[in-house]
Amino acid sequence: MSADSQLQIVPFLVVHDALAAVDFYVKAMGATELFKYTNDGKTMAKVSIGNSVFWVGDEEAEYGNYSPATIGGSPVRMILTTPDPETIFDKAVNSGAIQICPVTLEESWKIGKLRDPYGHIWEIGCPL
Repeated sequence: MSADSQLQIVPFLVVHDALAAVDFYVKAMGATELFKYTNDGKTMAKVSIGNSVFWVGDEEAEYGNYSPATIGGSPVRMILTTPDPETIFDKAVNSGAIQICPVTLEESWKIGKLRDPYGHIWEIGCPL
């Protein structure tokens, strides 16, 4: 295995309540909790959606890790690609996410945009 094939980027979403956020991602987006660790009242969890992995963890101001609620928005958008964006989008909104733009056809994508209850922006769609 080459060194390049071992490189990857794995997002880490910082939130105010990691336990509740993981529950939201499991219920609303079909995520699977792979690992969870709690220490001194702070939780971090590794989750997956399909073959994509990301981390979710509580704020740690002492290390400069702030949630979108603290900084007034999210500077990063997560893109969830799925063959059925409407189903996941609707499930997320029904679970507490806020619709920014409904699932529509845009250029070469069927895509919608929402803000999860923890302030992170998600685009859920599929290329056409």
